[in-house]
Amino acid sequence: MDNILKQTVEILRKSNYTIAFTGAGISVESGIPPFRGEHGLWNKYNPEVLDLGYYLDHAEECWVYIREIFYDFFADAHPNPAHLVLAEMEQKGLLKSVITQNIDNLHIEAGNKVVHEFHGNSKKLKCLKCGKVYAANEFDFKNIPPRCKIDNEILKPDFIFFGEGIPADAYSNSFADAEKAEVCIIIGSTGEVTPASYVPRTAKQAGATIIEINPEESSFTHAVTDIHLKGKASEIMTKLAKELF
Repeated sequence: MDNILKQTVEILRKSNYTIAFTGAGISVESGIPPFRGEHGLWNKYNPEVLDLGYYLDHAEECWVYIREIFYDFFADAHPNPAHLVLAEMEQKGLLKSVITQNIDNLHIEAGNKVVHEFHGNSKKLKCLKCGKVYAANEFDFKNIPPRCKIDNEILKPDFIFFGEGIPADAYSNSFADAEKAEVCIIIGSTGEVTPASYVPRTAKQAGATIIEINPEESSFTHAVTDIHLKGKASEIMTKLAKELF
């Protein structure tokens, strides 16, 4: 592992354009449960509550579950060492951007400035009628559903529901960065969710070196990964930081 770690550090030092691509695995250590897998939220909740068509017809009912999943579970989550190392890498000019599938806002809270939120952000709420966006902390979630202060419409969390398109800016910026990348670090993503999983694949096709940090093999491992650092995100990122900084 030490040799691979040193090799990784050399690659990161030489790269002029490094991006990070993150998934649920980076946030699990901050206490946020994943949606899929053995302990995933979809084993407990019906994904229908996040289906756009169903939500539009049953917003009040859906908000009971949305509050529990996103505003009770996520409320006490804080960035962990993996988030903080990525922020430090950006500050030191070693990282151009973070492309994340996560909606928990932890990269921004950690200090990253360039974050392309592929699936939106749960800390924002949007009025589908007038388009006004609110910070979630403006509302008391004891009283649901939250409503727009302009037209009293029920607000929708500003993240992607099933049946909803990827935000245009996040999509175009993510793939533009992937095409420029010399190195792409995958952290905590299994590569099962499309179109997000095409981002590292695009980077690979454009000639980037792919560094994967995951405790287990993923659908990226044998398809695009050049170096697989096996372990928890915070553990591996902390080791990298000691060598990098």
